[in-house]
Amino acid sequence: MNIVIDLTTISEFFSQPFHIFMWRMFYTFGWIPISIALLWGFKEVWLFYRKTQWGDTHNFTLLAIDIPRGNEQSPKAVENMFAYLAGAHATLNLIEKYWEGRYQLAFSLEIVSIEGYTQFLIRTPAQSRDLVESAIYAQYPDAEITEVSDYTDSVPSTYPDDEYDVWGAEFIQKEPSAYPIKTYEDFEHQMGDPKVTYRDSMAALMDLTSSLKRGEQLWYQIILVPIGFDWPEIGEKEISKILGEKVKSGDNLSDKFSDFFLKSLENFSEFIYKLWGDIDDKKEEEKDEPLKMMNLKPREKKQVEAIQNKVSKIGFEFKIRLVYSAKKDVMNKPKAVNGFVGYMKQFASMDLNNLKPDMDITATSTSYFFKEKRLNRRKNNIVRGYKKRSPTIGRIKGIFNIEELATIWHFPFEPVVKAPMIQKASRRKAEPPMSLPTGAEIEGGELKEPIFEGEEFEDKDVTTTSPPQKEQKIHEVGAPPDNLPFA
Repeated sequence: MNIVIDLTTISEFFSQPFHIFMWRMFYTFGWIPISIALLWGFKEVWLFYRKTQWGDTHNFTLLAIDIPRGNEQSPKAVENMFAYLAGAHATLNLIEKYWEGRYQLAFSLEIVSIEGYTQFLIRTPAQSRDLVESAIYAQYPDAEITEVSDYTDSVPSTYPDDEYDVWGAEFIQKEPSAYPIKTYEDFEHQMGDPKVTYRDSMAALMDLTSSLKRGEQLWYQIILVPIGFDWPEIGEKEISKILGEKVKSGDNLSDKFSDFFLKSLENFSEFIYKLWGDIDDKKEEEKDEPLKMMNLKPREKKQVEAIQNKVSKIGFEFKIRLVYSAKKDVMNKPKAVNGFVGYMKQFASMDLNNLKPDMDITATSTSYFFKEKRLNRRKNNIVRGYKKRSPTIGRIKGIFNIEELATIWHFPFEPVVKAPMIQKASRRKAEPPMSLPTGAEIEGGELKEPIFEGEEFEDKDVTTTSPPQKEQKIHEVGAPPDNLPFA
């Protein structure tokens, strides 16, 4: 029994004049993309509403960190600190994400210089304060941590302003996030004094912040969003591209839908072409010929190894902002802006990745049409994003691992960095235990000589189980301004 399929109707449908064919296609199938767009818009509005409500229920705390004088801890200590902070990552189910509006709360790492006095700060969700303090004390037992008020209130939020002007920008990765920047290990040298074999990249920034004059402020902010363990997939995809392998599509719903839609169009077009007899029935098989590591160029080998090293460590989503604010009569943009860009260029690896100011969207610099209006809007956006510590305002976030983060934000290595206006913890002293013999004593008929005589007993030899208490800070140069975020 033969089955005959009548394709006359389909053939007549595609034989219509072009304008009639397009109208019937839109009438029959046009509602599909419109419905998808409306559903997507409704979802985004709903999520924004729920996230705003949920976010308003959380409080944040701004902590000032003063490390001990004479710090000789390398950025490795800060890298370990960030690894501990990754414990704040939360896995959300569909109800928590789409109904309750929950999202991953972010940390803000900040370095602020107000008229030359420099302070390191961390803004944390209130429920994560213990986590942050434990991470710091684990690496810097003698550090002093103090809750302070928000220093950003001293600068206007809306521009133009009669007294103040501002320059700001976000710093973004030039290449995809899979490629690493130069890290602190690249600043280590084998020759010289063992204490100074590490040439601290923070020295340039500390020199810049200490050079600010009265009326000038420089704010440096890194927004950190903890993420899970699936982010190394971006590295695997990038390595596959370098090796010439076929890149697998994503596993999320949008990628699967896109693949299904494109595959359906491909099959439908082949069916039409075959119906009209325009193509051959035979389909050539695609052959992948992936390159081997031994056949790669030196630059490609370095890229593969660097990407693999990056994705082997814990990662965070990040956003970097710079805000330089000053009174108009003392503002010196070339010194502050060019100095900070020079600081960031230290981490550039020309065959891997680097950080650059985002001049296209977020930087307070405009050209061509409506320059003044667009410039003020950019100033307002960058200041608003900084003050809110927002992970969403501005550019899409990139990804750094903990080694890269510890490179661009860490406490100065004092054998190399000589910046007297950095806020530091005063050196603490402790009295010797009462049971310790400190004078001449008689034991068994013999005279015992004093063990300590006129010597100070430092607390670095004393084990304590409670965090150190805040003491009066001592500045080496002058007195700090009143609006500093210092206790």
